Amino acid sequence: MRRAELDQELEAELEFHIAREAEKYERQGVPAAEARRRARLAFGGPERVKEESRDARGTALLESVLQDTRYALRGLRAKPGFAVGVGLTLALGIGANATMFGIVDRLLFRPPAYLRDVGRVHRVYLAQTFARTEYTERYTSVARYLDVKRWTHAFSSVAAFATWHIAVGDGEATRELPVLGATAAYLGLFDVRPALGRLFTASEDSLPMGAPVAVLGYAYWQAVFGGRSDVLGRQVRIGRLPYAVVGVAPEGFVGLGDGDVPAIYIPFASFAWNARPEDHTADYHWQWLEIAAKRAPGVTLATATADLTSAAERSWTAEYAGDPRAAALVRAARPRGVLGPVRVQRGPLADPEARVAVWVAGVAVIVLLITCANVANLLLARAVTRRREIALRLAVLGGIGGLAVAQWGGSLIRALFLPPDAATPVLADARTVAITLLATVTAALVTGLAPALHALRSDLARALGAGGRDTDARASRTRTLLLTFQATLSVVLLVGAGLFVRSLERVRALRLGYDVDPVLVVTLNKRGLRLSPPEQIALEHGLAEAAGTVPGVVSATPAPTIPFWAYEGRRLFVAGIDSVDLLGGFVLQAGNSEYFHTVGTRIVRGRGFGRGDRAGTPLVVVVSDGMGRTLWPGRDPIGQCLRIGADTAPCATVVGVAEDTRTESLNGQHQYTYYVPIEQYSSPTSMLLVRVAGRADQHAETVRKRLQPLMPGAAYVKAVPFESIVDPQMRSWQSGATMFVAFGALALSLAAVGLYSGVIQRRRELGIRIALGAPRGNVLGLVVRGGLRVVVIGICLGSVIAAGAAKRAEPLLFHESATDPAVYAGVAGVLLLVGLVATCVPAFAAARVDPNVTLRAD
Repeated sequence: MRRAELDQELEAELEFHIAREAEKYERQGVPAAEARRRARLAFGGPERVKEESRDARGTALLESVLQDTRYALRGLRAKPGFAVGVGLTLALGIGANATMFGIVDRLLFRPPAYLRDVGRVHRVYLAQTFARTEYTERYTSVARYLDVKRWTHAFSSVAAFATWHIAVGDGEATRELPVLGATAAYLGLFDVRPALGRLFTASEDSLPMGAPVAVLGYAYWQAVFGGRSDVLGRQVRIGRLPYAVVGVAPEGFVGLGDGDVPAIYIPFASFAWNARPEDHTADYHWQWLEIAAKRAPGVTLATATADLTSAAERSWTAEYAGDPRAAALVRAARPRGVLGPVRVQRGPLADPEARVAVWVAGVAVIVLLITCANVANLLLARAVTRRREIALRLAVLGGIGGLAVAQWGGSLIRALFLPPDAATPVLADARTVAITLLATVTAALVTGLAPALHALRSDLARALGAGGRDTDARASRTRTLLLTFQATLSVVLLVGAGLFVRSLERVRALRLGYDVDPVLVVTLNKRGLRLSPPEQIALEHGLAEAAGTVPGVVSATPAPTIPFWAYEGRRLFVAGIDSVDLLGGFVLQAGNSEYFHTVGTRIVRGRGFGRGDRAGTPLVVVVSDGMGRTLWPGRDPIGQCLRIGADTAPCATVVGVAEDTRTESLNGQHQYTYYVPIEQYSSPTSMLLVRVAGRADQHAETVRKRLQPLMPGAAYVKAVPFESIVDPQMRSWQSGATMFVAFGALALSLAAVGLYSGVIQRRRELGIRIALGAPRGNVLGLVVRGGLRVVVIGICLGSVIAAGAAKRAEPLLFHESATDPAVYAGVAGVLLLVGLVATCVPAFAAARVDPNVTLRAD
């Protein structure tokens, strides 16, 4: 950047060559002045040579940008308030777009790092039909995965994987971290070379046990081990087993990267054995893993899908082998395979948050258009000279500010949609920076368009005569159109905000069939401690009794099922029904005599569990209301017989009917649930539900400290509020309401600023009218009517556009109509009130100005 020094050196060199050339002419008898003139002509002009030299240095463009920036800063320094306000407005609009692009790109479009042949790699989903409704599942069992791998031929690779939070470390250093268990074929989908050591091999991934070897994630290696190379061979305790570190994954490798970034990678077989030390190769019921597959070269998507469906049908047949109803069950289930994109959020089971993020990204574009219209209106209203150049320079400053907003202010928005460690710094992301530059150019073009068109159509003589006071009718019409445009788009955003807020209110008021706020979920992690089932059951019952003695605890119960987190289910048999499984999904819950009081589930008929419902007594069961109506239509479920586990199992008599609960989805139908006494459940649960007086988060640590001393060996307990499990199910409505309200408020503020500045610009006109004898009340009425006319037109146009857009967004709402009249009426009322204030305040101020002052200013 030594421009001055370089220019001085170039000037001296040119002067030297010109002097030498002039001396030649002087020796030929040419006068000194003429000789110097001819020498300068011979060089083609010093200034041209200087420019060519600068071009050769490659700094001409940078120098031009710096010159323009300095010019912009000097020009804007004269109006600092205006410059800062407009620059901040553009920065918010551009920054919002940069932030939302980064989120949507991460969720939908950006391929996972190091992935080979992205177009041929798919996530595998398996669909089946229950009660004439098809359900698509993302997770499956080990046995199903082995069947798919064995009976498909259209894929060059079929891999299994799963990511869980598992206890890592020993003693006080133990932390629950995301650990990815994957087959060696999974790693083969990526073009990865370890940063240190090696990756695990297929021989270390053989079922049922696998080898206890681990590959550390790069970030975990740096954070915990300081990036030391002597980490190879060290033992790290993961879950209940010690693992030998054999390598470190490369920087930036996160696998398929849909959730938390894995801290450690271990073989799939060892992962399953660590969780449950048993042979899973014939287990079709424990559904916990995902499948990824890579199509063989030349195989079409349709061919691969048909091959997958054929394998799924054979797998279902194998599952029911020996059952005389096998063929009928498979025909009724109609299993089929679905090949989805690598990104879950583009597949058939995309989370609502991803769809909301796409809509919010569209909203961000609308906000950018509103900011551009606002800035263009301000440029017209202030009669700024060289408007197009000023618009360009303001957009550049806005783009720089937008990057800053996206980098440091967008973290709150990213936290709504992305995992905590999944976000890439904006300034380090070339794709986001490129989109920011595009948004900046777009803002410059759109912002300068109206002033440019107005300048082309303006009368030069009239403009000169106006002395900088641009009050002609054409400019006024242009500003009115821009204001109407802002009001229209503001209505669209505010309607979206109202619909999402109403959805959030409805989902929060929804009765789930249990209480959330006063309940704690306590999980037991045995860390390899070997206990027989009776010993573990006794430990769980003892922990439940101990929890009941903690001050502030109302009651506690063991439980195998936690809504939205962990599920238990067994095959059911009812007389007169060929296959209960085909009627829907049934969730098993168990608890002690305090269960229904602990969770707050109401018994609508019959009774709950009593202390007399123990092992050795007649089996009893409580069913949900919907389950009773489905299994025994038109009859009272009380007294009916339900066989659990096998058709030869003893009859469990229905003694009560509980209210319906939601265990898997807030937006769907209630799920079927049946409840058995914990004494008759006869299996460990590894979980407790604890009801407290007040909010659960205020008692979590007290309960944990009371129970931890009762845990043997390295085993430990973890207590979390039930709310932390249920709240993420509401995240799509929370994030939608938050972002629409934020952007809607910004749009409303910009529209108010536009109306306010429009009235301020008419101060001279109002002064002249009053000076000529017009009553002040009439003048004020004229201004207010003009402002409200813009607002009313914007409300009408915006409502029509919002109604059409909201129809497409209606699946994202919760029990809320896209044409809710209360929302539209509320938006209209708010916009009318804001428009009234934004026009009346400056109009009253202008009307109080002495007309003589206005005329003398002319």
